[in-house]
Amino acid sequence: MTSTIDLNADLGEDESPEAEARDIAIMDIVSSCNIACGGHAGSPESMRTMLTAARTRQIAPGAHPSYPDRSGFGRRSIDISLEELEACLTSQLQDISNMADQVGVPLTHLKPHGALYNDAQDDPALSGLLVDMAARAGLALVSMPKSLIQKKAAERNIRFIGEAFIDRRYTAGGRLLPRSEEGAVIEDESDRIVQGLTLAKGGALAAQDGTVLQVAAHTLCLHSDSDGALETARKMRMALEKAGIAISAVK
Repeated sequence: MTSTIDLNADLGEDESPEAEARDIAIMDIVSSCNIACGGHAGSPESMRTMLTAARTRQIAPGAHPSYPDRSGFGRRSIDISLEELEACLTSQLQDISNMADQVGVPLTHLKPHGALYNDAQDDPALSGLLVDMAARAGLALVSMPKSLIQKKAAERNIRFIGEAFIDRRYTAGGRLLPRSEEGAVIEDESDRIVQGLTLAKGGALAAQDGTVLQVAAHTLCLHSDSDGALETARKMRMALEKAGIAISAVK
């Protein structure tokens, strides 16, 4: 059982006043965050707001780049050359890096978003591209354990942060169940808390087909756009601390 776990959230993906207030409130609970930087969502204004809030709350901010797919919120695999994708991701990373410099807070990690995140787990070209980007930027790489990304990061001596999800179901292969399938998103708050505690304690999860999985996680993610995300974040932190598990960004 781990005595410390990082709790992260994907933020800056909705620029409405209500969503912005929710995201900032979530930052009072989590220990790190992943900030949309223009591919699927986000703008210079939202990046500045989220980075400033992260600096004030002393939580670890990271870049959350995506396929260039704002209309699909980055949740669709798209037909794009590796060269085009590299240019797009590099631009996103440069935009948030420049804003972080202006705000005066260092970025700590890179976590791809949505379909790019899922596609890259077992794709040699995509995983290699993300590892190269993390290496050039001097950032840790957040992704799924037992993935090609983890293997390539280890080969390059890039710091890897294994991530698991409290609000998503898994396939028997240890990957996220596609959102298009029933039950992919865990709607019940108590079920989210149970899964988060199980993951933090190093326990076994049941995949969608009943297969038993072990997911070695350094950080637990919750999606800010899930229904009840703020309350789930509060209860998740309370449950972890009650179990004797401290919340802290990965050092």
